[in-house]
Formats: sequence, C-alpha cells, structure tokens
Amino acid sequence: MKIQQKHVIESIFNALQYISYYHSPDFIQAMTNAYEKETHKAAKNAITQILINSKMAALGKRPMCQDTGIVNVFVEVGMAVTWVADLSLEDMINEGVRQAFTYADNPLRASIVKDPLFTRVNTKDNTPAVIHMKVVKGSQLNFIVAAKGCGSENKAKFSVLAPDDNIVDWVLETIPTMGAGWCPPGMIGIGVGGTAEKAMLMAKESLMEPIDIQDIAQKSNPSNLEKLRLELFDKINHLGVGAQGLGGLTTVLDVKIKDYPTHAASQAVAMIPNCAATRHLHFSLDGSGVTQLPEVDMDSHPQLEMDYSQYKKVDLNSLTRKQMAQWNIGDTLLLTGIIITGRDAAHKRLKQMLDNDEGLPDGVDFDNKFIYYVGPVDAVGDEVIGPAGPTTATRMDKFTDMLLDNTNILGMIGKAERGEASMQAIKKHKVTYLIAVGGAAYLISKSIKKAKKIAFKEMGMEAIYEFEVKDMPVTVAIDTQGNNIHSIFQDIQITY
Repeated sequence: MKIQQKHVIESIFNALQYISYYHSPDFIQAMTNAYEKETHKAAKNAITQILINSKMAALGKRPMCQDTGIVNVFVEVGMAVTWVADLSLEDMINEGVRQAFTYADNPLRASIVKDPLFTRVNTKDNTPAVIHMKVVKGSQLNFIVAAKGCGSENKAKFSVLAPDDNIVDWVLETIPTMGAGWCPPGMIGIGVGGTAEKAMLMAKESLMEPIDIQDIAQKSNPSNLEKLRLELFDKINHLGVGAQGLGGLTTVLDVKIKDYPTHAASQAVAMIPNCAATRHLHFSLDGSGVTQLPEVDMDSHPQLEMDYSQYKKVDLNSLTRKQMAQWNIGDTLLLTGIIITGRDAAHKRLKQMLDNDEGLPDGVDFDNKFIYYVGPVDAVGDEVIGPAGPTTATRMDKFTDMLLDNTNILGMIGKAERGEASMQAIKKHKVTYLIAVGGAAYLISKSIKKAKKIAFKEMGMEAIYEFEVKDMPVTVAIDTQGNNIHSIFQDIQITY
C-alpha cells in the first residue's frame, strides 16, 4: 500500500496533541514509586504537584507544561515505501506540527524563533521541527514524535574524554552543574562514542526508550551496559539533588545509555536530561490509514490531593517587608493578590528602556509586587489563562540587579536555583525568591483568576501580564537574609 500525505500530517497532529496532555504509563508508575518512597517533605510536595498536574492535564486535555516544547521527530523510511503526496516528508511533518500548535481546542505554545542569531522572531506555529531521518528495509514509516522543553534541553552537556577516563566520574561531577532547571525527577540520556554529533544524537534517542531500570535491577545477569546504568542510577540519586533540586531520594527515574564504535584516541560523551514533562510517542504507518493512538487508563494515576494545611496563606495586596522577613527557606505559601509576569525577552526590553532613560512601560507597576517568570499558554473556552508554570529563573540572573535597583518589587517567582550575584542582590535588597513547581503548569493555572496583557503585547508568550491569583502554591527558596534552599549546588560533596 502507498503512504498518503494526509495520513502523515494527521498522525503527527494527533501525536503532538496526545503527548501535550498524556504522560506515558511507565512515567506515571515511576513517579508514583518515587512519591511513595520519598521522605523529604519539600521533595514529596513537589512530586505530589507533578502527579496531580498530570492527572488534571489528562482529564482537561490541556498541556501538562506551558513549555510545549521544540518538536523532535525521528523517522525510519522503508526502502519500499511508495507515496501519494505532493509535499516532501519534511514538509508533511512540519504541516502536522503547524496544525497541532494552532489547534483551536488546545493551542500549544509557539516557542520557536527564526533568525536565531539576530531578530529571533517567533514563527507563531512552532515550526520547523528538528527531524532525523533514516532509510531502512521495509515498506512502512516508523515515527518517534517528541516535544522537548528547553528547561531540560538547555542542560545538555558534552565532553570528549580520554579513552581511559571514567565516565561515571564525569557524570557525577556534571549532574550538579546542571542545577534544577531541568525539573527533576526525570530521565538522563547518555551517548558514548562515535563523533561529537553522533554522541549527542544517541543521548537524545536514548530518552525515547521506556523507563525500565527496575526491570534491569531484577535481572540475574545484566550486561555491562546495564550494570553501568544501574551504577549511575544509584549514585546520581545519592547525590541528594532530588525533586526540583529540593533534596530527597529521587533525582532520576532512569538512566539510559547508547554507544557506538569510536576512534581509538577518543571517548565522546553526551548527556541530556528529560524533564517531568516527558513527552514522546512511537507509531508506524503502513498505508492503511492514520495511526491509532494508545488508549489511556486513568486508573494508572494515583489518588492524590493537595494538602493545603501545610501552607501559610499570604495576602500579596497587604504584604509588608516586615512580614516577609519572617519567612524561612522551605516555607510553603499560598499567594493571593496581584503579581506581574516577565521573562527573557521582557527583561531585555525593560533593560533597553531603562538604559535609554525611557522609564518603565506605561501601565506596568512593579511597586510592592512579585514578578513571575512565566510564558503561559493561550486560554481556551472560559479559561482565564492556559497552563502557566514557571520558567528557569537562572536565565534572568543577569537582569536581577537592574530590576531591584529600578523597581520596588518584593521578590521573584520562578523555578530552579539562582546564581551567586542574584543571591547577593536578593540579600542586599532584602527581597525573596519563591519557586513554583516546574511540571505543574496546569495545576498552577487554576489559581490564576484574572489575567491581562499590560505591556509588549506583540511578543506573544513573552508579553508582560498582570495576574490576579488566589492560593497559588510556592516555596521560599531564598529568604530576605540570603539563605538559599538550593545551596546543595554550591556545597554538594561528590563521593563514589
């Protein structure tokens, strides 16, 4: 049978919509196992939110994370495939991406910018995808469609080790340098051998495999590669990074390794993490029609609810700096009131305006407010806003002094750790840095009761919003005295 263009496009569309709101069963089970054994209060709370968010996204058919990702497609093309098509396969895939990200019932956040070195203009439909093709025997197409958030993608690491260097040492020294912006617990993919680009590709490909580390642990005679996976899984989890970098027992749910023959003088090694919004789907097309998506068993989700009794309620509209000074790192808060948003492009634009003595944009009042680092998904139906989880705060570090020197903000809300300069600026200005859970975007969005764009509206998800929130869950990560919940990344001791 012949492969029809419309079947490729519709299958890509369906796959991207599906993975935007459904976690795979193996991920849910692994995360549930992590929840059940976790003894660290802050880490267990973070995992709870991720699991609740996962179920809410599945039921609501809305994205589990506001970063709906850069699309990665791996496709094997059978040598005997014939076509009914007037587009190239690459163009078919990108048309499926375009339709998925602009679908009215569940629009996904367009995050891709063209002209990456200069204008960085958003393509508005998340195209183009990153596509890897391979020609194989047979008469069908085999696809892996993934959506990779850049909180984890940005933490990719690469090195060329000497042939006798120990890869375990390199991994354990490198994991803490990744911080918490990749939203652990997740998977670590490692590629070893080949050349630089081959190692990176293998690391990415390995993340598309199912979570099976517990099955490997039960094998009576694991292979050398499986023994290495088990060793790394155990030692990474003993580093104490934990969920969202808050400490605890589980940093990784699995460690994957792919290898390839290499030059005798080289040992290329790449490492890429997958975040708590692990999204990929495997399917084949043989000419018989559109792919059938896996059925979803909602009973695979654990029955969890937020325990709000452990949270302190905070009225942002009457909050004083004296009250804020009583907060300690690790305190969990429920925020109610007005917050202002702003992330990378907005901060850059604010800096340009201040440098040019233009002041702040009309209608933007940071006075006694918190700024939330977020780029939300557009609302649908009667939603106030779409999924609106935090972005990695580290990227805003270079703007922290500027913001604190030129506004009267009370603090910032994001995810992951802050750099040393930001920590010192926070201490100097006696403000605070709060973290929301990366991977809980849909859950967080339900605490946003009103939302309006108030500046830079033309920048899409990078625009500045004013949010009115009620009982938004956060944790104090840096208090007004400069104490830092993420100090593990400065103080961690590597032991083997």
